[in-house]
Amino acid sequence: MSSRMEVVKDLLIFAGKFIYSYLGTFFNFIVPKTKKSVAGEIVLITGAGSGIGRLLALRFAHLGAILVLWDINPEGNQETCELAQKAGASRVYTYICNCSERQDIYRVADQVKKEVGDVSILINNAGVVTGKELLEIPDECVEKSFDVNSKAHIWTYKAFLPAMIANNHGHLVCISSSAGLVGVSKLSDYCASKFAAFGFAESIFLEMFAQGYTGIKTTIVCPYFIKTGMFEGCTTGNSFLLPILEPEYVANKIMNAILEEQVYLFLPRFLYFILFFKSILPTKAGLVLCEYLKVFDVMNYFKGRLKKD
Repeated sequence: MSSRMEVVKDLLIFAGKFIYSYLGTFFNFIVPKTKKSVAGEIVLITGAGSGIGRLLALRFAHLGAILVLWDINPEGNQETCELAQKAGASRVYTYICNCSERQDIYRVADQVKKEVGDVSILINNAGVVTGKELLEIPDECVEKSFDVNSKAHIWTYKAFLPAMIANNHGHLVCISSSAGLVGVSKLSDYCASKFAAFGFAESIFLEMFAQGYTGIKTTIVCPYFIKTGMFEGCTTGNSFLLPILEPEYVANKIMNAILEEQVYLFLPRFLYFILFFKSILPTKAGLVLCEYLKVFDVMNYFKGRLKKD
């Protein structure tokens, strides 16, 4: 009898917590959430020399954050630094870092900790893309995709997470991709690395929750193709449901998600429906949907650039 009572008790506690959390989410959906302040926070952005990394740096600069900019391209990184200073940033630090090299990440991370302080907002944004069929991709490109797009996230977390845990304060931001949610033809290595990045970030989010570090937040971003040059030449079969995204729009959405401590951000919103369809549709019906959206053709005219964005 006592075991039955325990089961009923646990079920009622679960139901109460579930309903409370659901109502809280619904309330936050109707009433605008309070945005947190990032003034004085030390924000590290990988791939800050161009694209979304640069745009995020400028937005954090406007809000009074201390910027730590990482990129393998010194010219682009310095340009971002100058733009951030013009945007009002009080302190900006630039570092040349090869995010495909674990030891280089650890070396530069140690520099940052000594010269700037403990990073409290970590944005893993650097990425590379090959854009070829699997049998055409050189092995070294596959390795680089994983080194930059997923392994670098692990090494930066290991470098900066201990201080966040010690202070029970921080924010981990993973820029994954819509290709980290569903497979795409001619993006096998990219998809695999972005799936890995998504899974890793989600796992650490759950790990922090399980250990009671409620002050460490996570935001995982999965955008469709963005007009930054990284996916130059890519197309979309339906510009209404799956538009090629404007960089300014994406940067604004990411900033809002960070400030509101939103865990998941999929862009455009239709990606939420794609995930739902993926889980319930028969495989053949899913392939019909892919044909309708011309998913098999999006990489046909890909040019891109094999560099961090």
